[in-house]
Order: sequence, then C-alpha cells, then structure tokens
Amino acid sequence: MCGILGILLADAGQMVNQDLFDGLTVLQHRGQDAAGMVTSDGRRMYMRKENGLVKEVFEMKHMLSLQGSCGIAHNRYPTAGTSSTAEAQPFYTNSPFGLALAHNGNLTNQKELDTALQNSRHINTDSDSELLLNIFADELAQQRIPMDGQNPLYSDLKRIPLDELKAEHIFAAVTKVMAKCRGGYAVVVMINGVGILAFRDKFGIRPCAYGTRESKTMPGKQDYCIASESVVMDLLAFTEMKDVQPGEAVFIDQRGESSVLHTSMCITDAKLCPCIFEHVYMARPDSTIDGVSVYQARLNMGESLGESILAKFPDNDIDVVIPIPDTSRTSALQCAYKLNVPYREGFIKNRYIARTFIMPGQLIREKNVRLKLNPIKSEFSGKVVLLVDDSIVRGTTSKQLVRIAREAGAKKVYIASAAPAIRYPNVYGIDMPSKNELIAHNRDEAGVAEKIGADRVFYQELEALEASVKILNPNIQGFDCSVFNGIYLTGDIDEQYHARNDALRSDDQKKKKNEAANADIIDMYNSK
Repeated sequence: MCGILGILLADAGQMVNQDLFDGLTVLQHRGQDAAGMVTSDGRRMYMRKENGLVKEVFEMKHMLSLQGSCGIAHNRYPTAGTSSTAEAQPFYTNSPFGLALAHNGNLTNQKELDTALQNSRHINTDSDSELLLNIFADELAQQRIPMDGQNPLYSDLKRIPLDELKAEHIFAAVTKVMAKCRGGYAVVVMINGVGILAFRDKFGIRPCAYGTRESKTMPGKQDYCIASESVVMDLLAFTEMKDVQPGEAVFIDQRGESSVLHTSMCITDAKLCPCIFEHVYMARPDSTIDGVSVYQARLNMGESLGESILAKFPDNDIDVVIPIPDTSRTSALQCAYKLNVPYREGFIKNRYIARTFIMPGQLIREKNVRLKLNPIKSEFSGKVVLLVDDSIVRGTTSKQLVRIAREAGAKKVYIASAAPAIRYPNVYGIDMPSKNELIAHNRDEAGVAEKIGADRVFYQELEALEASVKILNPNIQGFDCSVFNGIYLTGDIDEQYHARNDALRSDDQKKKKNEAANADIIDMYNSK
C-alpha cells in the first residue's frame, strides 16, 4: 500500500511542484516511510526523495529545485526490501527517453522477472518497483518502426526516435509488461518531454483514478491528474473523474498545442476484483474507489456487524460502543445505532503519531499504541464496553487497548471487528507477510479473545463484508479477499511462496535488514 500521483499542467510555464506536494500530503495515510517527487520541464528531470513524511522530505529549497509543469510523486509504505532511502520512489532510468516510475502494489513473480532481465538491464535494489520500471523500459526500447520511405512489410526496422513515439507504441510496451508481470499493481510513469502514463493490473487490485480540470492560466485547455484515491482530485479541484480500469493503460500526451488523453485495454481477460481491504482500512473515508464511496461502504459494514452481534449475542449487556480511532468511527457509529446503545468517543488520539498498522516492526507498533491513544475514563468506568475496530491484524493494538479500558474502570471489554478474521498473508502490497504474525491464524473467536485479554470478540462475516461494498457498485465482479479466505487471484501463491516470503519479509527479517543497512552506512562514514 503506497500512494501514487501524477499531474500534467496545460501551461508549460507553470510549476507543478505545489500541486504534487498538496496531493502527496493528502495521500500520507497510504505510506509514511518515505516520500519522493520527480518533475520535468520537458528538457530535464528533477528529483527529490528521502525517508520521512511529506512535510519533512520537501523543504523550501527542495521545492524550488523541482522545476517543470509535469511530475509524478510517491508515498512509500515498505512491504519488502528495507527502509533504506535507496528504495524510496520514484525510480528513474535514462534509457530510453528518460523514464520515472512510481508503483503501488507487489509483483508476485519478482524472482523470475529479475532473472529474465539480468542480461539486458541493471537492477540496483531489491525493490520490485525498480524492476517494473526496467521491464517497461526494456519493452519500450524494443518497439520498432519501418525505415523512412520503405514498405513496412519488407523494410528493416529501426528504434523509435523520441519525436515519433506514439501512444500505440507505449500501449504495446504496456501490453508486454502485463503479459509478464503478475500481482497487484497501479503504476504511474513519466516519459520526459512526452507525457504521463498510468496502468493497472488485470484484476484492479490496487486503486488508480484520473481526472481533469480547466487550466487556470490557459482557458479551454485541460490539466490532468492521476492518483491512488479520488480525494486528491477533490482537493485540487479536478473533476470528470474515472477509475483506470483493470488491464487498462491511460496515456496523456503533452506534446502539441494541447495535451491529449489516450486509453487502451492492454489485456483481454481483465475483470474488476479490487482489494476489499482498501474499504476496510486503507483508503480515506472521503474517497470513492471503483465507483464505491468508502464512507458509505463502512456505514454498511457497521450495520451488518451490528446485525451479526445481535444474532450471536441477543441478550447482550453492552452499555456503550466506543470506536478505536480513526478508521473504525464510521462502522462503530452505525453498529451502535443497530444495537440501540450509546456511541461514545472514549479514546483521544494524538494527531502527531502516525498509523501504527503501517509502521515497520512490532516493537515500534507496541510503543506507539500507548503514545497514540489515551482514554476518557468516565466513558469506561463501571461499564460494559464494546470496542469497535476496522480489523484485527497482529492484535498489538487490541491487546493494549483492552488493558487500557480495564485500567480506566471497564467492567467488561468486548471487541468487534468490521472485517472478518485475518488468517492469511497479503501478497499484493499490504504488510501482512507472515501468517505466524496474524493473531487469528489457527485461532477462533474465543482463542483471539483469550490472547488479547477481551471478554469476547466478534468478527464480521465475509459474505456481509462483500455485500457491504458490492451493493454500491454491482459491476464489481469479485474481490481480493485473500487475507480472509486464502484465495489468491493471480493463482501463483502456494506454501513454497509463503515460506519464501516469511524468510524475506517477516518483522524479524526486516529488522535484520535495516540493522545491516544502517551498519553499512556507519562503516562508510567511519572509513572516510
């Protein structure tokens, strides 16, 4: 789960950096490990990327150096590799034409892709985003056109010069990329002096949308925006928004008097099966993804959760429903309404502590739960409390909040999850890499309750969760629900894959990688 963004202004004399900064700030919830931006003035490309939040990475001196009317940007949330700045995005390569790429998702056949590319391109990191950039670059470089003045059926072919690069060549390269790459991905690419490209995997697992607005300085001409979530376009006053369809590529050509939008389906067996966890947790409630209001979907989740609790526990003794801020508020409110018990804000959130779920490493998460949330004791004292969370992943937050609620005087503490039990790893770009780190793996509701110290745990039913979203867009053909049911859409995930991922991506392995990377940096400076 990362945030991607691309903006192309109609007026080549305007600077795109502030729009990129503002849009990236709105997408901060999608990744807080690193941020990056690449801009272009049509001649040169300018880059800034570093570990940290958007406001920390881009100081005034950096903003002044990011010249040009076209650019892409990225918020990083690491699911593989390390937290090294070297793996911050966007990635850049100068051949062909000068390309920069930002990517949200994960390639499930990274190892074989890396092997196949070794003889033609150099990969400098473990990031599948850099790999994806070089696969696209390789396919684009292989596009050919007939020699001038010769019959295309019989002539020799030559590489495409920049001024003859057309949308059809770009789409042909994307088609080859999609044929090779498996996994969940949403990608934005800037081709220097040519335009911006976006494409999405064949299932639409990771979100991507685009929109237009009239140029402020050139009436009648359009600015374009591509982003992970529609909320970016709301902020920046882009309208006419559409989702990039599964298997679709969208290219905005900035050459000529006006930018031109081209679209193409690059794969024949695409179908819309987005990641349902976007609606559970990842996306902002004010976003619309694949025609579905995230806010309304969460209201629906809360209603069905309340119905489920009443069915399982009709004579319940719940006095109050309290959300675990922030994502669960919408579901908790509707759940309380369905249960006919008061809804109360029982935890005050420290706004300067970022999302614990996407923090790398268990020790960091545990430390920050206590810093993040503080109880209002009067809402707990002497009461039977139902805490509502969007999901229960590792159980870190839940366990500590149950303890906090008891310390604040609660008689009993129940926990309800707006999502079903998470029992399987995610392999499409969300940091749930090892099933042994998931509290519901090999445990039922009673086992989870015992583990986190709650009196009872309630989970949403998977069918109800799917219905909560699909009712808002019947054109959705299915969902990636792999973390709940262990069914992986790409069909290439087996126990061997999970074992390899556990060895590479567990919290312990990430800790070791980051410690090794930090030691290398210290050694480098000590040797100078």
